[in-house]
Amino acid sequence: MFTEFCRAFGINLDLALEAREIVRGETEQEVPGVQVDREKYDYAEVTIVKIVEPYAEKLMGKPVGTYITIEAPVIRENNPPAHQEITEILARHLEPFVKLPEYSNILVVGLGNWRATPDSLGPKVCSLTVVTRHLFNYAPQALKEGMRSVSALAPGVLGITGIETAEIIKGVVEKIRPELIITIDALAARNVSRIGTTIQIADTGISPGSGTGNQRAGINRETMGVPVIALGIPTVAHAAVIARDTLDGFLEQLRKSPELYQLSQRLSPGLAQEVINRVLEPFGGNLTVTPKEIDTLIHTAAEIVAGGITMALHPNLTPDEYNFYLH
Repeated sequence: MFTEFCRAFGINLDLALEAREIVRGETEQEVPGVQVDREKYDYAEVTIVKIVEPYAEKLMGKPVGTYITIEAPVIRENNPPAHQEITEILARHLEPFVKLPEYSNILVVGLGNWRATPDSLGPKVCSLTVVTRHLFNYAPQALKEGMRSVSALAPGVLGITGIETAEIIKGVVEKIRPELIITIDALAARNVSRIGTTIQIADTGISPGSGTGNQRAGINRETMGVPVIALGIPTVAHAAVIARDTLDGFLEQLRKSPELYQLSQRLSPGLAQEVINRVLEPFGGNLTVTPKEIDTLIHTAAEIVAGGITMALHPNLTPDEYNFYLH
C-alpha cells in the first residue's frame, strides 16, 4: 500500500487533496469524516476538502480543518489573463479567512530558503506583497480607505540563521500582536503534474519542511496564539515516488503482454521498494527533484500568490494602486 511505502521512506503528503486520493484508492470508498466540494472555472478547478472528524484526521495524516486546492495547469504557460483569473480565484477563497475589521494587523510570513530556488517561494511572495504597517505609523495620509496594516517577514531557515523559524515568528508576534498570520511555503507533491500548478490554502497552520522529511516546530494557532492560514505550492516531488510510479507502470505493461504475463506474476511484490532502496541509498532514501524551469515557475507562482493575498487584504486597491504601493 502507498501509505506504507510513504512511511518507509519518511514521506509526508503536503497536499490534503493527494492524501484523500490515496486513502480513497486504498479503501475504495469516501473517507469517513471528510466533506468535499468542487468548483470549476475557465482556467482552474477548486477542490475544498474539510476534515471534520478525528478519525479522518488520523487516517489522512492532516489536522481537522479546511483545505482548499486550486489546480491550474495554465500557471506553467505564458498567459497573463489566465494568471489574473487564478489570482482572483485565490483572493476570493482567502477572503473568508481574513474577515477582519478595517485597520486590522496581519503578518505575512514567507517561509523557506531564499538561496535555494525551489524553496524560495515564500521570500519572493513577501517581496511582492503590499505592506502597509509602516504607513499606518509614519504616513497615514498615504493610505487608501479600507486598507489593513500588513507586515511581511522572511525569517530564513534554521541552517542559515541558527534559530528555529517558529521562534523568530513568535518573537515578532509578541511584539506587533497581529490578529492573523498568513504563511507561504514551498510544498512537495506526490504527483509531478502538480508541481508549480497547484495552490493549497489551509486554516490549520504548517510545519515547515515537513514535505521533505525535515520536520520543524509547527506554526499554528496553538504555538502562535492567533489564527494561522497556510498557503503553499508544490515545487518538488520525491524521487522515491517517481521511481515507484515508473516501476509500477512498467510492471503494468508486463501484465498486459500475453508473452510476459507469467513473468510479471513471478516478480516479488516488494521488488519496487527493494530497487528504490538500492538506488537512493547514497541519499539515505531522501531525495527530491524539481523541474529545470523552476526559476520561471517560482516567479509566476509568487506573483499570483502575492497578488491574491494583496487583493484579499486590500480589496479596494486597483491594479495601478497595487503597483504604486509595491514600489
